[in-house]
Amino acid sequence: MATKFILKTHELTKTYTSGDHELTVLNSVSIGVPMGETAAIVGPSGSGKTTLLGLCAGLDRATSGSVELDGCDISEFGEDDRASLRSESLGFIFQNFQLMPTLTALENVLIPGELCGMNGEALTNRAADLLSRVGLGERMKHYPNQLSGGEQQRVAIARAFIHQPQVLFADEPTGNLDEEASEIVEEMLFDLNRELGTALVVVTHDLELAKKASHVFRLKGGKLVENTNNFEY
Repeated sequence: MATKFILKTHELTKTYTSGDHELTVLNSVSIGVPMGETAAIVGPSGSGKTTLLGLCAGLDRATSGSVELDGCDISEFGEDDRASLRSESLGFIFQNFQLMPTLTALENVLIPGELCGMNGEALTNRAADLLSRVGLGERMKHYPNQLSGGEQQRVAIARAFIHQPQVLFADEPTGNLDEEASEIVEEMLFDLNRELGTALVVVTHDLELAKKASHVFRLKGGKLVENTNNFEY
């Protein structure tokens, strides 16, 4: 049976021009992430990891090559279509949490659902359930400045899953956390991946975190130098 990919890139390239100089930050990178599976993008600083993540998530346009999400080539999407795709099908977790400081934990988690047109008691109940799953059932009414860094990142995880995305992109999700909080956050990410079937794509410097992923893509100087899966894509 052919492997079904939720995410594929084909010879993805990104260059920037500054004056007379052209800088290639990503050079003909082809990867594939099967439905519901986990992948880590690793490599040294400046290797193109975050650039690759941004292109896969439709946050930026490639210079050449293509990105397919659930069989749909998004390379030619306009900004409105890419924004719609992100709000409906993708989830994001960032290193610096990006919570709204004037909203409670529960209100922060509700945001992506409300942007998708979801509302009412069912959405609130789902947000409360997700916060309970990440261990914050008693802290739903707390504001970000009343939560620790690890707790804020757990709110961000709940928020990322509220609209049941097909793919969750996480950019250094444990980068600002201590060792104990990092382990908790990592466990939650993979637990929710298994429970909800959302594909997980993580950019990380943490090789221990990368080892937990089903597939590892290692970049160096903008090129793919290691690919631990053997699929054709």
